[in-house]
Amino acid sequence: MSYLASPPRNPVANAVYDVLNPIPYGCFVATLIFDILYANTAAILWAHAAAWLVTLGLLFAVIPRLVNLVQVWITGRRFALPADKLDFWLNLAAIVLAIFNAFVHSRDAYGIVPANVWLSSFTVLLLVIAQVVMALAPYRTGEVRP
Repeated sequence: MSYLASPPRNPVANAVYDVLNPIPYGCFVATLIFDILYANTAAILWAHAAAWLVTLGLLFAVIPRLVNLVQVWITGRRFALPADKLDFWLNLAAIVLAIFNAFVHSRDAYGIVPANVWLSSFTVLLLVIAQVVMALAPYRTGEVRP
């Protein structure tokens, strides 16, 4: 199956995706770091910062996932690589975990530990796996994508 005949993707959508997609990664990694700090120090500052970061990461995660949804599942569904589809599902699962994490962060004081650390860890792990899948995708299909 040749993926070289795939239709060109919308450059504006690609630009929006490329600009907004890294923001949730940074927010979710920072949330994990702050959750670990809070679990070790019990300084409430870290819990509040983590709650804000997970919420901010979720807000910025929606638009790139919508762009990805359209490009992978609607307009380019015949030409999407299996890695594109797996990346979409892994990111969606990470967003669902982050939503649960946001609810955990709404608890009072030290009641968020250890669930916050576990949810943040699994969220970041899913995002890392998605990035590795996308990084290795050109080598599995024999195509080097720009």
